[in-house]
Amino acid sequence: MSITPAPRTMEYLNEEQVAKFRRDGYLCLRGFLDPEQTGALLSRSKQLLNGFDLASHPRTRFTAGEEGEHVGDDYFLSSGDKIRFFFEEDAVNQDGSLNRPKEEAVNKIGHGLHELDPVFRAVTLENDKLKSLARDLNFHEDPRVLQSMVICKQRKVGGEGQHDLVFFARNQANRPQNIFGTFTLYVIAVAWYKPVQYTDPPTALGFWFALEKCTPHNGALSFLPGSHLTAPITKRFVRAPGGGTTFEPLESNNSLKPEGEYILEPCEPGDLVLIHGSVLHKSERNTSPLTRFAYTFHMIEDPAKATYDEKNWLQPSTGMPFSRLYANT
Repeated sequence: MSITPAPRTMEYLNEEQVAKFRRDGYLCLRGFLDPEQTGALLSRSKQLLNGFDLASHPRTRFTAGEEGEHVGDDYFLSSGDKIRFFFEEDAVNQDGSLNRPKEEAVNKIGHGLHELDPVFRAVTLENDKLKSLARDLNFHEDPRVLQSMVICKQRKVGGEGQHDLVFFARNQANRPQNIFGTFTLYVIAVAWYKPVQYTDPPTALGFWFALEKCTPHNGALSFLPGSHLTAPITKRFVRAPGGGTTFEPLESNNSLKPEGEYILEPCEPGDLVLIHGSVLHKSERNTSPLTRFAYTFHMIEDPAKATYDEKNWLQPSTGMPFSRLYANT
């Protein structure tokens, strides 16, 4: 005699929201963070920008072409358990000097904020509402948190999509598209890509918090609903055997092409967007006089249940393994 398991008791989400996420590949949750939490994250982000030592920085740029060598590879590859700063490409001169104040030149701060900074840790690993949301979504059994970042969408600097989503593909109109699942710090424009922080089976999930108002003029996100179910992936970004990084080709039996129109999702400070690791999304150039700061991190399944690929660019360190969300529950 079989026993029917008891239905799940929802703690924060409802069944309609879960179904929408699984259908569309993303879900907007308005006002997830209260004004005090949002203000604390934004204030701390600006403190970090003001306080970092430019003299000891290797002038790591945010973007590089597929054939180009990333400046400061080790600075980037060893940043998973540190708080480091990555510049907008347009903010760095050929000689490595900045052409604007450092506070206006940084594109991202990453990637160990969720563990190392108390303000960010409080809204990530110590946030009971976020834990309730993760249980309701039921995307992971024992989730791990990694690659936390502040995305500084600087005013009137940075190209199309240059923020949290960093791989581009070309559609039939030859227009850049952005793929969230890539989870790294490079921008290219060639083909469909596999999520960089790859697990087997795939389990990558993004949490994206607006810290400032996001509009069509300063880089609000747009999504292609359902593309996580149809977009073929042909390459992914990995650590190279001899050091540095490279692109690994992948075979795909998926001949489907994503169809439909992108949906613009303006956000208010405190809004949270859940993003499936394979859904296509993009962000236009910030042409406004206003910045668009956001805090984001990624979540995967426990590596004991979904193998974490040793070729992923971000690897856990001995001192800071991937953070367990439910560790203190």
